[in-house]
Amino acid sequence: MTERRRADSRRRYLERKPVEGSCPHCRSEDLAHYPVNTEGGWYLTVKCQQCLHSIHREPWSRLGPVHLLSDTL
Repeated sequence: MTERRRADSRRRYLERKPVEGSCPHCRSEDLAHYPVNTEGGWYLTVKCQQCLHSIHREPWSRLGPVHLLSDTL
């Protein structure tokens, strides 16, 4: 029997950069800076990797990691 695979089985990841500090919610020191897509659009965030509490978030570009040539003009 032949195993069926999706056409594109490669996974894509955005880099999570470690951040110093501790979570005010669970006291974990495992914090990371990375982009997230929410109902309000793309944000650059610092989140606790244990409880996922948002420490800081700021609006990012409207298409997130996609940069259009028209955005640089």
